[in-house]
Amino acid sequence: MAATSLASAGCKAAASLAAPAKLDLAVRHSTSQVAPAFGLRPAAARVSCSLEDSVKSFVDAGKTAAIVLASSALLANGAFAEGVPKRLTFDDINAQTYLDVKGSGTANQCPIVASGDSKFNVKPGTYKIQKLCLEPTSFTVKAESPFKGGSEGFQNTKLMTRLTYTLDEIEGNLTVNSNGSLKFEEKDGIDYAAVTVQLPGGERVPFLFTVKELVAEGTPEKFGGKFLVPSYRGSSFLDPKGRGGSTGYDNAVALPAGGAGDEEELAKENQKNTAALEGNITFNIAVANNETGEIAGVFESLQPSDTDLGSKAPKEVKIEGIFYAQVE
Repeated sequence: MAATSLASAGCKAAASLAAPAKLDLAVRHSTSQVAPAFGLRPAAARVSCSLEDSVKSFVDAGKTAAIVLASSALLANGAFAEGVPKRLTFDDINAQTYLDVKGSGTANQCPIVASGDSKFNVKPGTYKIQKLCLEPTSFTVKAESPFKGGSEGFQNTKLMTRLTYTLDEIEGNLTVNSNGSLKFEEKDGIDYAAVTVQLPGGERVPFLFTVKELVAEGTPEKFGGKFLVPSYRGSSFLDPKGRGGSTGYDNAVALPAGGAGDEEELAKENQKNTAALEGNITFNIAVANNETGEIAGVFESLQPSDTDLGSKAPKEVKIEGIFYAQVE
């Protein structure tokens, strides 16, 4: 019965965020895989997207149902015993008071585009993207399988962070060329969030979910590019022995006397490294309202995890989810 409720909620959710037929990102998530991806199990009568029944679907609902269900299942896991908060449009969110939003989970959700077209039709020129919001619905980490005979691959994880992982208020320049191609350059906004997930074996993987200095190019159906992933810990962070990137000691105080601080196996631990790494993200515009300038769709991001200030090799983290933005 719980599975039936999930499928029903998914059909409603897909109506607000439709994906084109060629989009294979959302298809890879089945309803049965959504909750386990976060280490969850569906609870009867607790998963409901609560979307407006009048929202029109522009493509096959099954294409995006699973992606919205992922966030629904996540929010329903104890944090909101009364169910998942209703997904709202940008205007609906602005009409809410602080008390309406407080404790509801709405602040961690991106707005939806209630009506529009599956094609992004904008005349060539220079525009500005504002209110870009990225809401993850799936976190997987490339690691060895915890099961006997399993191979290395992207493992499902359990989210350890509270509902503070959505990026929002991001803005930048958008260039639309005469051939229909796009170029987006990220400039400012709440463009990073510290997240920790747990692998099936119990290992916890912290990382900084971000799109800093993103330069994305391509077509509306698929555009993306590289971005910087800053160090999870800042250069002024001190470890238990007082070592840091720009403050504290260069190495542990007890080691230099015996020369052990210069040994190769201790170099990474002693000499802290806060250099930024690199990630890659791909977007797909699924629905666009050319009257209001609103667009929405799905994204997939690959980025490194925390390196503990250079002492560990980073793991590869895959983040999938939905996005919303306004084109001016």
